[in-house]
Amino acid sequence: MDQLAPDELYSPYRFFSAQRWAEFRADTPLTLTEAEVDRLRSLNDPVDLDEVRRIYLSLSRLLSAHVEASQLLFRQRSEFLNVNDATKTPFIIGVAGSVAVGKSTTARVLAELLARWPSSPKVDLVTTDGFLYPNEILRERQIMDRKGFPESYDVGAILKFLSGIKAGVHNVEAPVYSHLTYDVIPGEFVTIDHPDILIFEGINVLQTRDLPADGKAVPVVSDFFDFSIYIDADEALIAKWYIDRFMRLRETAFRNPDSFFHRYSQLSGEAALAIAKGLWENINLRNLRENILPTRPRADLILRKGPDHLIQEVALRKL
Repeated sequence: MDQLAPDELYSPYRFFSAQRWAEFRADTPLTLTEAEVDRLRSLNDPVDLDEVRRIYLSLSRLLSAHVEASQLLFRQRSEFLNVNDATKTPFIIGVAGSVAVGKSTTARVLAELLARWPSSPKVDLVTTDGFLYPNEILRERQIMDRKGFPESYDVGAILKFLSGIKAGVHNVEAPVYSHLTYDVIPGEFVTIDHPDILIFEGINVLQTRDLPADGKAVPVVSDFFDFSIYIDADEALIAKWYIDRFMRLRETAFRNPDSFFHRYSQLSGEAALAIAKGLWENINLRNLRENILPTRPRADLILRKGPDHLIQEVALRKL
């Protein structure tokens, strides 16, 4: 039984075409400009104002309803327990999906839209890149070629960070990653100070773990999420997007002598293409098949992209 098949009777999801999904926007205002969307989108991602209207305004409206419901439940529980707790728990949204599928663009566009709600909530965005172990440790453990796989992350640090956010702690620090040097920046942190909404984006944020025999389970990252989104596309499309992006970076960012990938900018086009295909097939495709794609059914919402990199279908988990 494929629970992600639109015609599957027992699927936990409702499926919508992009056109049908756009109708749920209702009167949600468009608060972004074309120039702002240009700034927010990643390399090779063609998202524009039309895509914001089709997909993201309806999603913003849906998330608004979830946040309001969460706040109402918080007040009702406080009344039930007869406690006067004024500290609201931040609403955390997880965004997952493969490398090169467009997670970063989705997360950034959502963050901007949510921050412009009439209530002006404080919205922060954090990626899991900063929680990767430094390259020095990855080399020591001989897993540099598995960077991005679950074992390459400091999961304890992620859980500590999210625990602090959910507990309403002020000034919680998250480590910072440099895509130029392809490494965590020593001693550099971004401070998250009690947001109303936190978007937590990364390829493996919906990962689970084996259940312990003694029942003393350590939480998983998604235990802290109030809502989760998976960005999906056919494997062949993601491969094309990854390779196209690599070849474009070879002509731009990789030319910086400080770039970790600078050596690839010196190769011929044919040699660089072979490298890109090898990186995809030996690392990123394996990670997608073994670790990322299996977490897709755990998402509350699945945004499925077509060949043009735009959303074609939306799957929303039933209540």
